[in-house]
Amino acid sequence: MPQNGRDWLTQERSLQAAERILDAAAELFAARGVAAAQMGDIAKAAGCSRATLYRYFDSRQAVQLAYVHREARRVGATVAAEIATIGDPGERAVAGVLASLRAVRSDPLLIAWFRPDDAGRTLEMAQTSQVIEAMGRSLFDSETLAGDRDSVLLARWLTRIIVSLLTVPGRDEAEERAMLERFLAPLLSRRP
Repeated sequence: MPQNGRDWLTQERSLQAAERILDAAAELFAARGVAAAQMGDIAKAAGCSRATLYRYFDSRQAVQLAYVHREARRVGATVAAEIATIGDPGERAVAGVLASLRAVRSDPLLIAWFRPDDAGRTLEMAQTSQVIEAMGRSLFDSETLAGDRDSVLLARWLTRIIVSLLTVPGRDEAEERAMLERFLAPLLSRRP
């Protein structure tokens, strides 16, 4: 069925409304904590009714997941651009993890997800999200993943490392780099 002029305007408005809701939710997540931001609070911050909010997101978990996916895609694109020219699998993964850590830590709206009260929820989402898994896989070159039955486990393990370092950071980036170069890079460099 062909779209008329109104259809695309309606879709554009719906996308804008969803983005506005996610932006308002992000501010609440940072100010109050992820667990403390309730649907009524999100609706009020977005300037809409609860009924409108529920038309876009059927639950608080749906809002959280949509926000996490949106930001994971944004961070993933930034990290992918930063590591695109690195050929060595170990160096690529180390650089990707460090770039991911910097991107999250530099954004108060993202680092809020790694506070003690919210870190468990964040890890659960990271371990069940295909978007996050795809981001983890993007830190590896295609040769590392080609034909590797364990590539999904490898991506999930790397996601756990990233969440761990965001929740319980090293002393500084130099220490984190040293740990990653010592333990992660050799693992990937020896893979068949």
